[in-house]
Amino acid sequence: MLDVGKWPVFALLPPEELRLIRQACVFGSAANEALYVTVNDEVFALGTNCSGCLGLGDLQSTIEPRRIDVLCGKKIVSLSYGTGPHVVIATADGEVFAWGHNGYSQLGNGTTNHGLTPALVSTNLLSKRVTEVACGSHHTIARTTDGEVYAWGYNNSGQVGSGSTANQPTPRRVSSCLQNKVVVNVACGQLCSMAVLDNGEIYGWGYNCNGQLGLGNNGNQQTPCRIAALQGVNILQVACGYAHTLALTDEGLVYAWGANSYGQLGTGNKSNQALPTQINTDKERMVEVAACHTSHTSAAKTQSGQVLMWGQCRGQAVASPHITHFSSTDDVFACFATPAVTWHLLSVDGDDYMTVAQSLKKEFDSPEISDLKFLVDGKCIHVHKALLKIRCEHFRELLNETDEDSIEIHQFSYLVYRAFLEYLYTDTINLPPEDAIGLLDLATFYRETRLKRLCQETIKRGISEENAITLLSAAVKYEARDLEEFCFKFCVNHLTAVTQTQAFEDMDHDLLKNFIIKASRYGAFKN
Repeated sequence: MLDVGKWPVFALLPPEELRLIRQACVFGSAANEALYVTVNDEVFALGTNCSGCLGLGDLQSTIEPRRIDVLCGKKIVSLSYGTGPHVVIATADGEVFAWGHNGYSQLGNGTTNHGLTPALVSTNLLSKRVTEVACGSHHTIARTTDGEVYAWGYNNSGQVGSGSTANQPTPRRVSSCLQNKVVVNVACGQLCSMAVLDNGEIYGWGYNCNGQLGLGNNGNQQTPCRIAALQGVNILQVACGYAHTLALTDEGLVYAWGANSYGQLGTGNKSNQALPTQINTDKERMVEVAACHTSHTSAAKTQSGQVLMWGQCRGQAVASPHITHFSSTDDVFACFATPAVTWHLLSVDGDDYMTVAQSLKKEFDSPEISDLKFLVDGKCIHVHKALLKIRCEHFRELLNETDEDSIEIHQFSYLVYRAFLEYLYTDTINLPPEDAIGLLDLATFYRETRLKRLCQETIKRGISEENAITLLSAAVKYEARDLEEFCFKFCVNHLTAVTQTQAFEDMDHDLLKNFIIKASRYGAFKN
């Protein structure tokens, strides 16, 4: 399962659909468009559909996912997008498809008509296998398996690398000093292009007024130029922001250059840098750098798994790398970039990998490898002694005193006890409010403070005029003060209806007396 929960555009998808997502991309001027691929290799799109960028054959926005039939089964290996937006993908077969905005021929089909459905980009690529694509604002570059680079689209600053500033309507090989060289990684800023070679050299071309090509000057370049300042440094990966560039070396160092008005270079100041500058990462070895041509945000991940961010972070200018609690660079862009788009195609391994939490949830009440069962109301619940000892002090004491592989429980119902054990595996409870009362009793008995709080929240969400007195009685019985106050106020606010229920008629005498006294103080009987 791919976790897309941090991107609001996915918020309305039901859990059963979210569980099927294996790849996803969020894009658009307000992060309001998305594509995703399911475990069955079906491709869906949703959002505002500017310029037909969802590839659905029309210009209609859609709040619910719609399938892109032509892409289903294609196995996407690379995806990028522009600011029009236009979208370009490479498939496992090495084909390139493009659709969306085409005002500058960035779809590579020789026209300037917007593309409402994905179309094969064929000129000069039919005999090639493309493995990576990258988009600037309105231009596209593609890298083939044999290390060649092709480019097309908007070329006002030379970003297509053709030696001129005329727009390029179809894919053209970027040669010049890349001739006979093997490119292993490409990236695009808004108006520039970057390429990393297999020997660790890095080349840039296009717009350079902010120094984003790293050449030591601010002149645009219409053909690829090697960044001489990194001579002897072996570059593994490059990432481009709106007008800045990040590069990762084979020693885990990060270099940055270009625009810096938001601190996106991580140098501790806001001065642009026309030459690569090594940023201070506290001697931590980096394994990934991240940036996106739509924003001024930068991120990197360390070998130990820490994620750093800097640059424009939700309107703040963070001029030095800042340690976050995130587990991936993707989270930085979801939570702090403007717009909050994905900087690359999100992917999860195609195997059946599960997190620790998912694995534990799957093994709850599974007899296959359990070493303990509880007998409750004649039914079995299968669990694991080690997990119970880790999660619950009561079980740590109990199981240290016994080697039994079967324990009978009499004081709680099967429904309640199963919910308790499941909570120990999942940290969640799934019970209706009336049954949560029994679990509240158990949580009180076992001194499980967090479970007690969860039960109270569940009960609060399910309170009604019919059950309010029952829930109030339970709150008093189990000394759940916060819940008691909540139920009491609900009863007073719905006094007429509550006093006509059977539960009120059957109310314990002492509880009724205390309720009337307290309600009187509350002003319930003034009228």
